[in-house]
Amino acid sequence: MPPFPTIPALHAAYAAGEDPRAILAEVYRRIADADDPGIFLALVPEPEAAAALVALGPFDPGTRPLWGIPFAVKDNVDVAGMATTAACPDFAYTATETAHAVEKLLAAGAILVGKTNLDQFATGLVGVRTPYPVPRNAIDPAYVPGGSSSGSAVAVARGLVAFALGTDTAGSGRVPAALNNVVGLKPSLGSVSTRGMVPACRTLDTLSVFAGTVADADAAFRIMAGYDLADAYSRRLPLPAPSAIPPGLRLGVPDAQGLDFAGDALSEAAFAASLSDLEALVGAARPVDFAPMFSTARLLYTGPWVAERYQAIRDEIETRPEILHPTTRAVIENAKGFSAADAFGGLYRLAELRRAADAVWDAVDVLVVPTFPRPRTVADLAADPIGPNSELGTYTNFVNLLDWCALAVPGRFRADGFPAGVTLLAPRGRDGLIAAIGARLHAASGVPIGASAVPVPEAVAPKGPQGDAIELAVVGAHLSGLALNGELTGLGARFLRAVSTAPDYRFYALPGGPPHRPGLLRVAAGTGTAIETEVWALPPEAFGRFVSTIPSPLGVGTLRLSDGTAPKGFLVEAEGVVGAEEIGRYGSWRGFLARAAG
Repeated sequence: MPPFPTIPALHAAYAAGEDPRAILAEVYRRIADADDPGIFLALVPEPEAAAALVALGPFDPGTRPLWGIPFAVKDNVDVAGMATTAACPDFAYTATETAHAVEKLLAAGAILVGKTNLDQFATGLVGVRTPYPVPRNAIDPAYVPGGSSSGSAVAVARGLVAFALGTDTAGSGRVPAALNNVVGLKPSLGSVSTRGMVPACRTLDTLSVFAGTVADADAAFRIMAGYDLADAYSRRLPLPAPSAIPPGLRLGVPDAQGLDFAGDALSEAAFAASLSDLEALVGAARPVDFAPMFSTARLLYTGPWVAERYQAIRDEIETRPEILHPTTRAVIENAKGFSAADAFGGLYRLAELRRAADAVWDAVDVLVVPTFPRPRTVADLAADPIGPNSELGTYTNFVNLLDWCALAVPGRFRADGFPAGVTLLAPRGRDGLIAAIGARLHAASGVPIGASAVPVPEAVAPKGPQGDAIELAVVGAHLSGLALNGELTGLGARFLRAVSTAPDYRFYALPGGPPHRPGLLRVAAGTGTAIETEVWALPPEAFGRFVSTIPSPLGVGTLRLSDGTAPKGFLVEAEGVVGAEEIGRYGSWRGFLARAAG
């Protein structure tokens, strides 16, 4: 078995002839050797897991992309025939059906080995609010493992499984990832069915994925993703796969008032180092006012949303409150102080804050934040069960309320050797973009995977359009970072490459606007100018919707590019350039805009 069980490493071992049953046996041996009773609340008996492996038949990752990959599931997610406890023994029930997302993973060939510990009823970011033994942080047991998905993060960090499912309402898929030096993928809400999951805040909940690499987390996510008619909160969202990073990407970071490390100089220095790595990949970050985000975060626990947690376990808290962990009970019982009118007031306030927070996407495409201000110790939580938990959620609590996607990625370690990860944020549906950036940032950080000594592999983006996607070359305001790029990304467009045209075009700034529109006019081969383009891939239905909005004198034709490809692209009619300024000498629309601005 590989030192760290990534999906490619395991599949390479299987392809080389290693016995899958021996690898599975090694998984169970590692679990026993870990000697941490807080990680798993239940294990699938090894003979049962082995039988599931045998039932897959010969190694066939083409048909089953997760063939033979061991994984774990947080114990507020149902698996038929196993108990679901939500870390509350008196709440436990035996599930009769397997959660929809887990069924999809099993159908893809993944092998379930167990169910993991959590902060009770997924309420907490610390991982110690459990009546069971607390999982030990995989890097340093003096620190909390993070919650609520504590067991899942530790299981991955220690190399016991390739990936594990968590849940994320307020940061439960991100904080434990950062504290244990693994990847935590928090998908766009509704992209993965939550059918078969014990709710915390049903309107904000999502399943999440912990893995050693971004590629592994993304692979599991894309198998789980998809519309589920039986889940009232499932949504049809465009989810383009990771790609190359668009050259015009705009990165944002909290301004000086928005960066808070609670006085911890080591965490502040580590974030600065990770930000430097990221800026080397995508360009300088611009400061962003985080006041609307922080105001949104305060709604989650000090506003009426705590009543949604109350509703999730209403029967228990009203009839058997003594079965709850004392801190969990104290947090959720705060809901009694809110009225139905308060709930509507909260919704109105959230709508205002969403409008203010979403304005950030007019100026940037991606935000980077610390995943938490500073790590907290088990001793800190023993002294104060509430304060450190709230602090850990500083940069996570607002994300689901704002309907953004997020990816927690390990970054540069602190000077004391403890991890200090960062989180990438983007509008819903842009999961592929932050995965593309996150994979490269993780590789650039120079840290190992989890608690192992295994280096992070180089990020490799899929090339070319996938499936029946159609390539579209753009030359004007639809370029990355410019005003109309959101029209593409909102339809699920995926950036492929930046490449110039063949020298067969004249380039014009057409009248009308605002303030101008670009136009490419085809001329005799070699008699024009090479113009910079970006090539994006669109699903056919989205391509049709996009081109139907193109105004005259523009149209869509076939462009000749310098790399020999011939995607669709914008062309202008000859009559449309009468009186227009020829701007080919600038080589690109960005070059022309820079001239105009200067």
